[in-house]
Amino acid sequence: MADQDQDLADVAPYDPGDGSLPVFRWKQAGPGLATRRQLRKMGLRPGGQEPVARIECRGGKRWAWLYRIDLAKPKFAMTLAKEAALDAAMAARQTCGICRRRYFHCLPLKTLGSCLECFDGTPADPASYIAPPAKHLLAA
Repeated sequence: MADQDQDLADVAPYDPGDGSLPVFRWKQAGPGLATRRQLRKMGLRPGGQEPVARIECRGGKRWAWLYRIDLAKPKFAMTLAKEAALDAAMAARQTCGICRRRYFHCLPLKTLGSCLECFDGTPADPASYIAPPAKHLLAA
């Protein structure tokens, strides 16, 4: 039984410390490999393939999985439904719950619960938000 255990090798790609995947230093990966961000920039996605290597920088503190470019598949096209869902998700992160302004950046809603102007009176630059739509007088 001990001989069988020695013959087995753990090649799980999500266990980076076992030596099963090659590790490259910054800018030393082969020409046929790319990270997810690099694939996205090329209009591709991993497409279900497992990582084949890992790239490290800053002494191993930062790293990313590497995928084979020849096995990558084209990205899915953005549909109107996906775009609407993403806009709704971003609106929830960018809209103040008190003044209902939608900012062009995400608000610290977890820590402050509102925009800075509503929280402590710090004036907001009018160019940094979209004012909420005016209420109709008959709707009140």
